[in-house]
Amino acid sequence: MRWAVLVGGSGTNLEALLETRPDIRVELVVSHRAGVRALEVAARFGVPAEVLLPRRYPDREAYDRALLALLEARGIEAVALAGYLRWLSPVMVDRYAGRMLNLHPSLLPAFPGLDAIRQAWEWGVRVTGVTVHLVDNGHDSGPIVLQEAVPVPPGIGLEELEARIHAVEHRLFPAAVGLVDQGRIRVQGRRVEILEEAAPSGG
Repeated sequence: MRWAVLVGGSGTNLEALLETRPDIRVELVVSHRAGVRALEVAARFGVPAEVLLPRRYPDREAYDRALLALLEARGIEAVALAGYLRWLSPVMVDRYAGRMLNLHPSLLPAFPGLDAIRQAWEWGVRVTGVTVHLVDNGHDSGPIVLQEAVPVPPGIGLEELEARIHAVEHRLFPAAVGLVDQGRIRVQGRRVEILEEAAPSGG
């Protein structure tokens, strides 16, 4: 399966994917911001990368049509979002339904949106975590593929909590991409079943 990874920041999760899952065919990296470290990560691993700046397009749908054209030109079959901070329109979501993953640093449905780690820390939760979910047309609302809890001990600082969350992300994100790549998920409504073997074609 030919993958694209959409990025917009440091690229540590892209790096974890490329380092730990050389079996995953990441054919393209696309960033919505120029000059980010994720582009350097792509270059280091020899993955083609493109920058698509939102300000060059009149609206979100026009941007996503350009993004979709870029992916289709490369024959991209599945998409993973890692630090990509734009909400995708139905133009993209519908095209890759069931084959588009997003990584989110909380136990969804708690703390969706931006600054999820800070939100959880400021709220005083005892447990937070990491979610990898399929992308739908809502905000951080798609069916959950994998989750892992991260305890929040009393007195922990925000930076330490961020480090613990990121360590889990670097394991969970490649694992979820691998499940989709191997055809080992079955979606039934809001529930995602993890299969021992790939689902039969068309099944």
